[in-house]
Amino acid sequence: MAAGGGGSGDPLAPAGVPCAFSPHSQAYFALASTDGHLRVWETASNRLHQEYVPSAHLSGTCTCLAWAPARLQAKESPQRKKRKSEAVGTSNQTDLLALGTAIGSILLYSTVKGELHSKLISGGHDNRVNCIQWHQDSGCLYSCSDDKHIVEWNVQTCKVKCKWKGDNSSVSSLCISPDGKMLLSAGRTIKLWVLETKEVYRHFTGHATPVSSLMFTTIRPPNESQPFDGITGLYFLSGAVHDRLLNVWQVRSENKEKSAVMSFTVTDEPVYIDLTLSENKEEPVKLAVVCRDGQVHLFEHILNGYCKKPLTSNCTIQIATPGKGKKSTPKPIPILAAGFCSDKMSLLLVYGSWFQPTIERVALNTREPHMCLVRDISNCWAPKVETAITKVRTPVMNSEAKVLVPGIPGHHAAIKPAPPQTEQVESKRKSGGNEVSIEERLGAMDIDTHKKGKDDLQTNSFPVLLTQGLESNDFEMLNKVLQTRNLNLIKKTVLRMPLHTIIPLLQELTKRLQGHPNSAVLMIQWLKCVLTVHASYLSTLPDLVPQLGTLYQLMESRVKTFQKLSHLHGKLILLITQVTASEKTKETTSPGQKAKLVYEEESSEEESDDEIADKDSDDNWDEDEEENESEKDEDDVEEEDEDAEGKDEENGEDRDRASEKELNGDSDLDPENESEEE
Repeated sequence: MAAGGGGSGDPLAPAGVPCAFSPHSQAYFALASTDGHLRVWETASNRLHQEYVPSAHLSGTCTCLAWAPARLQAKESPQRKKRKSEAVGTSNQTDLLALGTAIGSILLYSTVKGELHSKLISGGHDNRVNCIQWHQDSGCLYSCSDDKHIVEWNVQTCKVKCKWKGDNSSVSSLCISPDGKMLLSAGRTIKLWVLETKEVYRHFTGHATPVSSLMFTTIRPPNESQPFDGITGLYFLSGAVHDRLLNVWQVRSENKEKSAVMSFTVTDEPVYIDLTLSENKEEPVKLAVVCRDGQVHLFEHILNGYCKKPLTSNCTIQIATPGKGKKSTPKPIPILAAGFCSDKMSLLLVYGSWFQPTIERVALNTREPHMCLVRDISNCWAPKVETAITKVRTPVMNSEAKVLVPGIPGHHAAIKPAPPQTEQVESKRKSGGNEVSIEERLGAMDIDTHKKGKDDLQTNSFPVLLTQGLESNDFEMLNKVLQTRNLNLIKKTVLRMPLHTIIPLLQELTKRLQGHPNSAVLMIQWLKCVLTVHASYLSTLPDLVPQLGTLYQLMESRVKTFQKLSHLHGKLILLITQVTASEKTKETTSPGQKAKLVYEEESSEEESDDEIADKDSDDNWDEDEEENESEKDEDDVEEEDEDAEGKDEENGEDRDRASEKELNGDSDLDPENESEEE
C-alpha cells in the first residue's frame, strides 16, 4: 500500500512519495517522484523498466497510484480486440496502473504498451485525488479526493458510475473489503459503506489527524462458531498523519463499542505499510511499517480481541554506509518502501534515493530485535554531490620547474607584427628618416597585445582552467574562474566549454549553491548561462533526471517559502502605507493652526501697537510724557484753527491773511512734533 506524496506544502499531507509493488509476484516497483515522472523498476535486476512523463506532469503531479489486481487483468486481456500474442502476454504480466493527480484527473497507464491507456476526467473530481482502489472482481475503480466525494468509475467506458459525498471534509483513504461488498473510507472519521446501496454501515472514531492508510488484516473472523456475513468480526488497520500509533479496529455489531481494539507503536509517521493477511484465527498477522525516519518495523501478532497496551515491534531494520577509514563515520541510508514476498519469510527493501533506488531481497530473522544492514551505495548515484569520487590523478611536479599556464601575463607565444606597424616603418624608410630600432618594434608589439584587452585572454583561458579544475577537482582553480562577476565573460566561457564537462560543471554549481548565500548569487548566473546555452545538449541525455535530481530538489526547497514570504511582504507594505498615511494626516493639521495665528496678527494694527507700547512702558516713560505734551499742543493748535475760521466768517476781508497765518502755524508746528516724536 502506497502513501500519498507530501510535496504539496500542506502540513497535514501524508509523508513519502506514491509508490507500490505489483501484485502477487512483485516483479515491478512503481514510483511517482516529485518531478511528475512515473518510473517502473524491475525488482529482480534493479533495472529501470519504463519511464513515463505525463503531459501535465508539472501542474498535475501524481499524488497516488495503484496496480490493477492480477485476476482482473487476466479476465480483461482476452476481451480486447488485439493480436493474440498481445492477449497472451497481458495475461501473464501486470498491465494497468492507475495514477491520481493533483488536478483531479486519473490516468490509466499500460506497462505492456508503455503508454497511456486511457484517461478518467469527465464528471469526476474537482480537486486533488488522495487514494485509488481497484475492485478485485467487478472491474470498477474507486477514488476519493479533497472535494469530499467518492467516485465509482467504469474503467472500460471511462465514465462515472456513481458519485456520492463521503465526508464533511476531504476524504483521504479508501479500502475494499475482502468479499468486495463493503468499502472503508476515511477523512477525520472512518466510515464503512455498503457498495450496493451507498449507505453507511458503521462509524469509527479515534484519529485526531487525517487518516493516510486503511487495510483489512483478516479474511475470516476469529470466532467461527457464529454465521459469517462477510464483514462482521473482521479486523482492519489504520494509520494517520503525524501519528506514531497504528490502530486496529474490529467490525462488530451495532450496539458494541466502536473504538480501536489494539494499536502498534512506531518511531515516526508511517510512510509505507505492507502486511500478510491472516486466513484463520491461529495464523498471525505480519506487518512491515516503513517510517519517515528511514527505519522498518516488523510486527507479528495474532489478532484475538482487545489489547490495552500498544504493541512494540518484534524487529527493527536499518541500513547504513560502511564508513571506511578513521575520519568517515557510517551514515544511515533511508528505506523508502518494504513489501513481503510471496513466501512471507523474506522482505523486499527499497532504499537509497527516489531517483535511483536500490531494491534488495532480505531474509527475515525475527529473533533479533534489531538488524543493521551495511551497504555501500557509492557506486550508485546519490543525491549529495560530496560522495562523488574522481579517478583523475594530479601529477607530482618539481618545485623548480616553471609551468606555463594559458592566460597568465608574460606567457605569450610569438606574435606577428601588425600590418599597420610595418607600413609606418616603410614610410619612415622612404622618407629618409631615422630607422626604427628593434627595441621600439618589440615595445610596439607588446603595446598592441595589451590593447587587445584582458577579456580576450581570459575568455581563451577560462574554459581551459575550468575544464582542468573540474577534472582534477582543484578548489583554487575552480574558485579563480567561478568567482568572476562579468556576465559577458561567463557567457563566453560557457560557450567554449566541452560538452563532456557540462554535467560535472552543473554538479559543482549545485554543490556551491548549497553553501553561503553570497556564493549562491554568483552560482545562479553560471547556472542560468549553462542551462540556456546547453539546453539542447542536456535534453538529449537519457539519465538527465537523476543527474539533476539534487538541483531540482534544492530549487524546490528554496522556492517553497516564496509564496508565504510574498504574502508577508504584501501585508507589510499595506501596514507601512497605512502608517505613513496616518502620519501625513497628522502633519497636515498643523499648518491650519499656523494660519490661524497669522490671521490674528494681521487683523488689527492698533492691538499690536498697544502691545508694543505696554512692553516699552516701563523703560520709556519719559518719552510717553513728552508725547502727551505734544498731543496737547496739537489740540491747542486745532482750537486756534477753529477760532480763526470763525473770525474769517465774521470778517470776510481778513480771510487771506488768517489762512496764511494758519498755514505758517501748521508748518511751524510740524517739524517740532516730528522731532518730539523722534
